[in-house]
Amino acid sequence: MTVALLAHEKFPEDAKTAVSMLRYADEEIVAVLDRERAGTRVSDHLSGVQDAPIVAGMDDVENCDELLIGIAPIGGGFEESWRPDVRAALERGCDVTAGLHYFLEDDEEFADLAAANDCELHDVRKPSPDLTVSDGIAGEVDAEVILTVGTDCSVGKMTATLELCEAARERGADAAFIPTGQTGIMIAGWGNPIDRVVSDFTAGAVEEMILDKADHDYLFVEGQGSIVHPAYSAVTCGILHGSMPDELVLCHEAGRESIHGYEDFSLPALPEYVDLYESLAGTVHDADVVAGALNTRSLDTDEGARSAVDAYSRTLSVPATDPIRFGTDELLEALL
Repeated sequence: MTVALLAHEKFPEDAKTAVSMLRYADEEIVAVLDRERAGTRVSDHLSGVQDAPIVAGMDDVENCDELLIGIAPIGGGFEESWRPDVRAALERGCDVTAGLHYFLEDDEEFADLAAANDCELHDVRKPSPDLTVSDGIAGEVDAEVILTVGTDCSVGKMTATLELCEAARERGADAAFIPTGQTGIMIAGWGNPIDRVVSDFTAGAVEEMILDKADHDYLFVEGQGSIVHPAYSAVTCGILHGSMPDELVLCHEAGRESIHGYEDFSLPALPEYVDLYESLAGTVHDADVVAGALNTRSLDTDEGARSAVDAYSRTLSVPATDPIRFGTDELLEALL
């Protein structure tokens, strides 16, 4: 399947879904749509991912089976400036996938175009109607459950989870990835979008996935948000209690001092996060922060990044690394 990624005015810094698809998806990415970057290539802005031309819109994409909205804005709304590209994709018979709280299939124009052109709308953030409350039994599975938790949103929890899971498999471990957000679901092809689930059912939705994959030896659970986030802490707590993890990996971005999008809220000191996550997890199942993942994308040199990682490790008193820049060996020694 060939895919175009919509990332207008956001690529690459604020197009997490698009960048993650370029890094991890099995599909061939044939173009990235970004009016501001048109005429360049992905490789001009990112390394270590699929390369593709960056174009101004769908009219500049020659062959495409699917248009995927590669932006996940705060609140998950649909930007009306994207409508012409979604319309053009549907008129050409392309499926359209989105991970928004705004459901494409509820948009009358898009639904009519999809029906007329025999293509599909995929709303990844639409949860299963069969979810229910947790039974509180995820901690009883034989699998070792490893959860990434964060100091904030968008610090690299999904990336760390995917990198650790894949590296564990390469070592011969029987490991599975548990996706809890829209981008992880797009990459894995399954999962529950926890931030869209009725609050009473969030822990149950995570527990359901743990039980479904309980025959594996290691389950790497994708974390969401942060326990101190003024908007998203409820999702974080639901995943923490629903998964009943055995081990925690604390994720942080080098240089970040305040909550993304809520800059009036300063981040607590790193040791406070360890105490918060371990004490909150311990109310249902004991779990320790045994490793740290530091996102060093804001640091230009490997020397500076390595120094930041070493300082992070010392502060947490656990092994740490940047999984993209330096690999995962240090973390896997602590986790497996």
